[in-house]
This record gives sequence, structure tokens and C-alpha cells, in this order.
Amino acid sequence: MPLNIYDISRRAGVSIATVSRVLNNSPHVSENTRKKVMAVIEGCGYVPNAFARGLGLNSMQTIGLLCPNASDPYLAQALANLERSFRAHGYDCLLSCTDKELSARMQGVELLRTRHVDGMVLMGSSFIEAEDRNNDFIREAAKAVPILLLNGSFPCDNVYGVLCDDQRAACEATQLLLDSGRRRILYLYHSQNYSGRKKLAGYCDALASRGVELDESLMSYFGEDKTSVYQVRDHLLALERQGLEFDAVFTSEDILAVGAVKYAIAAGKKVPDDLSIIGYNNSSYCLCCNPELTSVDNKLSAICDHIVATMMGVLEGREMPQKTVFTGEIIRRGSTL
Repeated sequence: MPLNIYDISRRAGVSIATVSRVLNNSPHVSENTRKKVMAVIEGCGYVPNAFARGLGLNSMQTIGLLCPNASDPYLAQALANLERSFRAHGYDCLLSCTDKELSARMQGVELLRTRHVDGMVLMGSSFIEAEDRNNDFIREAAKAVPILLLNGSFPCDNVYGVLCDDQRAACEATQLLLDSGRRRILYLYHSQNYSGRKKLAGYCDALASRGVELDESLMSYFGEDKTSVYQVRDHLLALERQGLEFDAVFTSEDILAVGAVKYAIAAGKKVPDDLSIIGYNNSSYCLCCNPELTSVDNKLSAICDHIVATMMGVLEGREMPQKTVFTGEIIRRGSTL
């Protein structure tokens, strides 16, 4: 059975990046380390795969992009940013849309592996499952090629995460609402993935920091089509009919915040006088409603640029940080006081 870069690193007792540097004849490797790695390769009769960038020598000059939903505005923008930047570095991109099912994601990763891509970018924190054993397919793929996570973190050799500190950003957004006098802040969210859990934790952190008691009835999960702003509107109207009182809405995504604006109109509430609203992602949706939305800018463009830079560094055999965290920024517009 042929060796892969993971096997070589394990047998030589060095990192995957070090093996890559040796195979790419990088000068940033000591002579002793180079001899140790080459002894493992030669001792096992290793023959390099001509397609595998991770094992040196040759490259297909292709990066695999895995995306749960290419129609999602956040992911669509990320796709555009990544494809443009990789192309500028001489790499083509191969896209696999995986939807949300674990089996489909596993198939998508395997598909890209059979296409001999040089590396993969898993787009969105939904790729990291809460049940750890369901992440084994990522561990297995990382034995062959470097994997970059967009807005996710996963401790695994040859896996690199670039993300926004969603917990801190959500905390600051909620604190802004609290400091403006709001006390009944509804947190409306659509996802319960890695990023979603961090945002929810940030919301709770903010309440604790301001001495406001947590009311779980104000944490509302919206499980329908998030792009249907009228369904979001009706969801909030239903909560109001059930007797839930709230003077602000903080949402996990901008499109949900647009639905909150639709709710305010239907309920006869003025934004922001009667109801303050903050979205998340600072997408183009923020400018498509009246008033324009205050939102958290989660630095998507910078994250994409850093993903490409990290991937290029790894493929060139350089040591790269396994986790890079950006700080979000609140962009204030007319939906908050």
C-alpha cells in the first residue's frame, strides 16, 4: 500500500509541513531532519504520486472548494473571493456543493480527493460536527492534502482554521443594545453549528456582563427557509401573539434581520424607536431595507485572503499558523439608536 504524507510524518516523527518542505527541497530544514525523512521514504520504497502536491514534486494546480449552499449570500461572496484570489496565484478551483447532510459532505470530500486537488477549503462552520466521531472524514482527508476551514476551528494536523471571533462579536452587539436601554432582546438564529453556538454564547455573555437575567424564551430558533423574510416576519408575529415581549432583535444573519424589519412594519412598530435590530455578516441585505441595518462585519474578505495565503504557504512548505482569528466590527446604521 503506498505511503501518504501522513504516514511519512508519523514514521519520521516530524510534522506534515516538515515532510512537505523536504520533498519541495526547501532550505528551511536542517540536514539531520532531511536525512531522517528521506531515510523513511527510501526505506519503504516510496514512489511519489505525480498528482499529489502534498507529496512534493508535481501539482494539478487545483484547489477544491466545498460549499453547503452556493446560493447562500455569505457563502456565495466567499466563493467569489476565494476563486478570484486562488486564480491570481495560478490555481484553478473545483467546486463541490454538499448541502447539509453529513453523508453528502463526506462524498464531496472524497470526490475532490479522487480529482487529486492540491488542497481543500471547507466553507462554513457547519462542516465541523458537534459529535466528534463524525469529523473522522476530515481527519482522513487531511492525511493526504492540507485543509482550510472558513470560519471554523478543528484541532487536527494539516487542518487550518481562519475565523471570526463570533462569540466576542455577538457579545459586543448585544451589549450595544443593552447600553442603549434595551432589556428584552430577542436572539433569533437559524443555525446551531460551530459559529451558531459561539454567537449564542456571546449573547449570553453580554447579558451576564450587564447583570440582565437570561430568559430562554428570548432565544428563538427559526428552522424554516431563512431567505423567506415573510416567514421570518410571521414567526415573530406568532411570538408576539403568544405574549412574548421584546424591544430589540439580534439575529445570527442579516436576512433574518430583514425579516425582523418586515415584522416591525406589520406590528406597527417604528425602527429603531420602538424596536432596535442588529444583523450579522454586514452583507448587501443591510442596504436593501429602510432603515438600513446595523450589522456585525465578520471580516469575510480578510478571512478569505488569509485562507489563500495560508494555503499557499502550506503548499510551499512553510510553517503556517493552525488557527487565525479575526475580530468582528459593528457597523452602525439606522436600525439602532
